[in-house]
Amino acid sequence: MHLVPEDRAHRRAIDEHTVCAAIAGIGEPAAVRGWAARFALLAEPGRLALLLAIHRAGPIAVSDLALATGISETAVSQTLRLLRASGTVAADKDGRIVRYHLLDPDVAPLLDLIPRLPHDELSHDELSHDELSHGGLSHGELPHSGLSQGELPHKGAPTSQG
Repeated sequence: MHLVPEDRAHRRAIDEHTVCAAIAGIGEPAAVRGWAARFALLAEPGRLALLLAIHRAGPIAVSDLALATGISETAVSQTLRLLRASGTVAADKDGRIVRYHLLDPDVAPLLDLIPRLPHDELSHDELSHDELSHGGLSHGELPHSGLSQGELPHKGAPTSQG
């Protein structure tokens, strides 16, 4: 059981090979924390809606994101500040307009897994106005995760690829 940490080596395994495979499958703890933080970003409906809009529409301005998602411009700006700090999105200045694009290459494939609705079926009815308009931000914390903004993954953070 060469992969079992020393502090757990005294415990008996039913299948040592499977335990080592499971440990290898989990990967490095820092990478696991980074992915958990990414999933926490995706877990809030307002952030997810913004990320989907940014990913699928390309570089987009705050006011256009607010219009597309039904989230207030203030909440969009606050959420984008959080997403920028995490290295998930980046801003590009185009004259007086700031447009946001997806930066974290590991998030794009996750967003691609979410099916698009046909244009005539698009509706905000499934997401409450409160969920979308507040963007899920409450004093810098990510709801349901217990993570603060400082614990989010950032560009260069470890990923499952190293």
